[in-house]
Amino acid sequence: MRLVVLGSNGTYPEPGRPASGYLAGGDRPVWLDAGPGTLTAAMARGVVADVSALVLTHVHGDHCLDALPLFNLLRYGGVRATPLPVLAPRGVAERLAAFIGAGPGHDFHRVFDFRTVAPGDEVSAGGLRLTFGAAVHPVPAVTVRVDDGERSLAYSGDTGPGGGLVETAAGADLLLCEATGQGRREEYGYPHHLVAAEAGAAARVAGARRLLVTHVAPTLDPAVSVREAAAEYGGPVEWAAPGLEVQL
Repeated sequence: MRLVVLGSNGTYPEPGRPASGYLAGGDRPVWLDAGPGTLTAAMARGVVADVSALVLTHVHGDHCLDALPLFNLLRYGGVRATPLPVLAPRGVAERLAAFIGAGPGHDFHRVFDFRTVAPGDEVSAGGLRLTFGAAVHPVPAVTVRVDDGERSLAYSGDTGPGGGLVETAAGADLLLCEATGQGRREEYGYPHHLVAAEAGAAARVAGARRLLVTHVAPTLDPAVSVREAAAEYGGPVEWAAPGLEVQL
């Protein structure tokens, strides 16, 4: 199992720092979220044709907007001959299709094979088992666990405290966890994202063997997020820097 960070910025991309997007697996990886800037990062690695499925954890733009240029690449670029499975919560397919006016019979529905997923669902893709859990967010959203039979990776997507993150990450070799904010929960306030200390606590309670903090707000120093998460976790913590590769 290998994790490749295509991008990890929370909320919006910056030069050299795409928004959320990751590859998990081996020769036929699953692409987890397609935030702005992640398509060009995936193309630079030459992996688009090899992706076994695209998971969109929710419909917010910093996690899904590159599905739109990906549609045109797959439509016109001759990258792959079969539809790309896209696993997403309810409403995502309809929102993306509406943006480009893709009614019945549109190529959008030929290029992508959308499948709705919800907490508790299990799906196989590229020899990987994907298990979905509940996230706490203003729109339908999921956490996801990727297992290859030997190693496992859990990804929070976007979530506030609660939900099913700890269950998703139980005993995982790696937890890739959003840490949008810093400082204390009562100071941060927003209920639909985590602060770094909460990411660390989730990894500790879940018994995850390693923690990568991601989705750090662009105005914050990721080094501070790593320190705050480590203080709660007690195990190895890194920031999911763009381009980082982790072999589990």
